[in-house]
Amino acid sequence: MQSPKAKRHTMSFYRYVTITNPDILREKLWQEWSDLGVLGRIYLSREGINAQVSVPAESLSQFQALVWAEFPDMPFKFALAEEKDSFRKLILKVRQKIVADGLNDHSFDPSAVGKHLDADAFNQAMLHENTVVVDMRNHYECEVGHFQGAYLPKASTFRDALPEVTRFLEPHKDKKILLYCTGGIRCEKASAWLKHQGFEDVNQLHGGIIDYARQVKSKKLPSLFKGVNFVFDDRIGERVTHDVLSHCHQCGKVCDQHTNCVLPSCNLLFIQCETCKTEFENCCSFQCRDIFKLPRSEQIRIQNENERQFSKFVKSRRRPDLKKLKEDYLRSFGEGLRQSGNDA
Repeated sequence: MQSPKAKRHTMSFYRYVTITNPDILREKLWQEWSDLGVLGRIYLSREGINAQVSVPAESLSQFQALVWAEFPDMPFKFALAEEKDSFRKLILKVRQKIVADGLNDHSFDPSAVGKHLDADAFNQAMLHENTVVVDMRNHYECEVGHFQGAYLPKASTFRDALPEVTRFLEPHKDKKILLYCTGGIRCEKASAWLKHQGFEDVNQLHGGIIDYARQVKSKKLPSLFKGVNFVFDDRIGERVTHDVLSHCHQCGKVCDQHTNCVLPSCNLLFIQCETCKTEFENCCSFQCRDIFKLPRSEQIRIQNENERQFSKFVKSRRRPDLKKLKEDYLRSFGEGLRQSGNDA
């Protein structure tokens, strides 16, 4: 058993490769990785593997050897900092695809990817006039950090971002296309899709923002990515530069700290400053705050009666206007006080 305070390494890796029987491989990896104290979220499918893991430092070499035994020369991307816990348990699932893309074109070859660029080459390419930079992440990821001048999708899922980006790029088929995402896996699929759609000069940031940030730091390059890199683990974000690009969704103050509403039936992912965190008691609205103070049985009753209102908001796909919710609540509260006065 690993000590909870033992040093760990947060890392990610992926590969598009044919896996004949992902269910059998899943059982094998689960046993091997569990024994090493590995935590994280891993998806396997017939098209490959997509993994984000936290590995005890003392087991790192052994873990890498196990991965390489299954996937030779697999590259690993390490997080910038290790001061926060990233995962609490090991989740290893078999899925239809390692990244849900919504594509059903059987003539599409996902292995025919674009050109991979390291951090320096990506920076240089961004300086060219005939270049279009595209963020292949979701809107809530782009909001807290992105490359300067990049097209930022309004989509909430990669499935929706692909057609949106393709439409945006249609007038730019003669230009150099630069794609980037968190760790590279979405760009791998997107670059192949764009080439299938007739785009010729398609390029992608090798290793994504995660590896870009490490290269910038180690090679002392200027970071053209500004702000925070959103990550899908308990850290939520990893700061790349000190620039703050977004605002608190409740008061509008400059802020880039994502959080989840503590009301389990809401769980909305949103940006909240420290002042609002105190005022709303870690909730996204006064409405959720009031419900959260009730006994759990009463919370469940309200959730069941308002199932559509309290659906899961983990990915912030239907984020309400939190500032308006606050104004409506205070207005209602004020009207209640005036009514009480009139009744008296």
